[in-house]
Amino acid sequence: MAAGRPYPTVSSLQAAAELAWRDLSDADWLQAFAAHPRVGEAGGHAPASSEREQSKVRQASAETLAALAAENREYERRFGHVFLIAASGRGADEILAAMRERMANDPATELRVAGAEQRKITRLRLERLLNG
Repeated sequence: MAAGRPYPTVSSLQAAAELAWRDLSDADWLQAFAAHPRVGEAGGHAPASSEREQSKVRQASAETLAALAAENREYERRFGHVFLIAASGRGADEILAAMRERMANDPATELRVAGAEQRKITRLRLERLLNG
């Protein structure tokens, strides 16, 4: 992606990102996932973005946040990576329900689902950067 700069339009940047994502290996996806904090926690490689995207999660009750933390640990035991979901505009209850639903996935399916969520997150962040 860096080698293709500058991109003349937002759509050309997005198209380049789609091509790059298409060629990622499972190990590449796992490396990308590792840059994210757990849902409900701070940190990651872009903490300000994560904090903004998870702002509705932090409004949850202590009980819901504790359930989310427990499910995060169970998810990581099952799949070996952090739970990824485009959290912007979603509350903790909605995310918790999605996490529980995705626990039924087999590991290969979940890797694809998490990869699709990573793509959504990256698209949103690119748009935010470009549009101010």
